[in-house]
Amino acid sequence: MRSPVEQLNVRPVGRRRGALPALAGVAVLALGACPRAKTAGGFARPPASVSVAPAVTENVPVYLDEVGKCVAREVVSVVPQVSGRLTEILFADGSDVHTGDPLFTIDPRPYHAQLDASEAALAQARATLGLANTEFARASQLYKTKAIAEQEYETRRNAVEVAEAQVKQGEAAVATARLNVEYCSIRSPIEGRTGHRLVDIGNVVTANSGSLLTIQRLDPIYADFTVTQNDLTAVQREMARGALRVEIRLPDEPDHPASGELTFLDNAVQDATGTVTLRATVPNHAHHFWPGRFVKVRLVLDTLQGAVLVPASAPQVSGRGPFVYVVKPDSTAELRPVTPGQRQGDMVVISTGLAAGEQVVVNGQLGVTPGGKVQVTQAPNAVANLSRARAGSVS
Repeated sequence: MRSPVEQLNVRPVGRRRGALPALAGVAVLALGACPRAKTAGGFARPPASVSVAPAVTENVPVYLDEVGKCVAREVVSVVPQVSGRLTEILFADGSDVHTGDPLFTIDPRPYHAQLDASEAALAQARATLGLANTEFARASQLYKTKAIAEQEYETRRNAVEVAEAQVKQGEAAVATARLNVEYCSIRSPIEGRTGHRLVDIGNVVTANSGSLLTIQRLDPIYADFTVTQNDLTAVQREMARGALRVEIRLPDEPDHPASGELTFLDNAVQDATGTVTLRATVPNHAHHFWPGRFVKVRLVLDTLQGAVLVPASAPQVSGRGPFVYVVKPDSTAELRPVTPGQRQGDMVVISTGLAAGEQVVVNGQLGVTPGGKVQVTQAPNAVANLSRARAGSVS
């Protein structure tokens, strides 16, 4: 049997063990209630700072962007048409020339001598013809009176025909000699820009052999490029409606396009590449574009009326596809799935998912949560004016 002291010690211990679970439950409830209250009150997420811009509507082009190459409209290789020693060079390398401007002079003295000889031979042939005509007229009168035989009459008539042939031959020789004299002065056959000369004064050149100079016409200029066979149907369909506009840009000057028209579509698709060649004709008064230089080509197929545009920084991409954050009137952000279209300068077309006038977040998207509060840190009017200016520049 336990002593009275042991019995007293056992009872308090038993009562404490039964009371501890109840006290622990009360403490846990108290501790669990305190953090939830603090989270709802003192640790709420602050509004995200964002910049916004309104979606705008503009008429924008539907286009194909390709890489092309500039080609001179006309290229002429100047070749001498007579042989002789080169005596003059009448242009500066790399200068602009007009049709008929003198370029080279070949020593004309031998050809002047040939012209004089041809003219003398022609004069002699004409004198012979005159004498033959006189003798034939006399023979005709005598033949009528039977004073000469028929054979004599035929001989006189044949002499006239031979003299006439000799006159024609002499006239041809004179024309050839005069043409050779003209060929001694070599003139520009087109309007364009000269390259560097390939011969110097004193060299003997040979007729129809060897180029003296190359001239290229730079205004207007061609821009050759290709499109894939998948785009060919759209190009043909729009060409049937009228001439298509083409813009070309230098890679180092993307903000200075030159406009022209599509003037050529090849008649076959290339087997090796699956592409078809096109050619645009572009005015080039200032010789801004140079043959052989690569350019960016934009073929405008159509105009999209009333397209919705937003700044290109607004659309984002998630695992479910492109989206934008739309700021609602209560300053909360809505995640809106969209379908982006073609880029238009600093703007991008939104094909579906957005209406004109809605405010979209253009900066600060990383701090935004769907349905969360936002704080606009940039004046909407300023962004709207910037957006409209950019959209108007691409329409």
